[in-house]
Amino acid sequence: MDSYKREFISFLEDAGVLKFGDFTAKSGRKIPYFLNAGDIKTGAQISKLGEFYARAYLENVGEKRTVLFGPAYKGIPIAVAAAVGLSKSGVDVPFFFNRKEAKDHGEGGVLVGYTPKPGDEVVIVEDVITAGTAIRESMEILSKLEGVKVAACLIMVNRMEKGRTEMSAMKEIEQEFGFPVYSVATVYDIIEYLEEKPENAENVERIRKYLSVNGAAL
Repeated sequence: MDSYKREFISFLEDAGVLKFGDFTAKSGRKIPYFLNAGDIKTGAQISKLGEFYARAYLENVGEKRTVLFGPAYKGIPIAVAAAVGLSKSGVDVPFFFNRKEAKDHGEGGVLVGYTPKPGDEVVIVEDVITAGTAIRESMEILSKLEGVKVAACLIMVNRMEKGRTEMSAMKEIEQEFGFPVYSVATVYDIIEYLEEKPENAENVERIRKYLSVNGAAL
């Protein structure tokens, strides 16, 4: 495992974003670990998260200038932080996000920030993909932007779980919309990280057992 991925998982755990125990996902599945970017609470934490997203962006997208879209609400600070992280690496990209409800005064509309133009490529930045609902909601918004293409989606962790089929939710999104989904790390990176300490044996066993039932075929 790359050292930055190990650092990333340690960061998620220290920040309380990654937790182990008994949780219920939106899908209704009982899961042994939980990821919640909403637990990022300080300037230092969101800055660090942005650096990890920037690293994953550069590894997968390269130095191409795209536009970052952060779906409300958790995607908003992630998009801002990722844009700041990229700027520190010499890649200055614009960003925008949506409101949950349209504004009926001032400039109006549901989008805030940069206004995408024909020919722009967009990268959606989210925390995780469970069933792909948030991405499909984002596509309803982005598909209305004339001449704008969604080039990729970038998330924190690939859970490697089944979506609506035997494939992972990430693969389903890729097939449905035709763009790749990248992650900073995967659940198997988390397992590898946990296995470095004997005291994590129970969590490793529970996650592996969960994946034996709910893990994706692809």
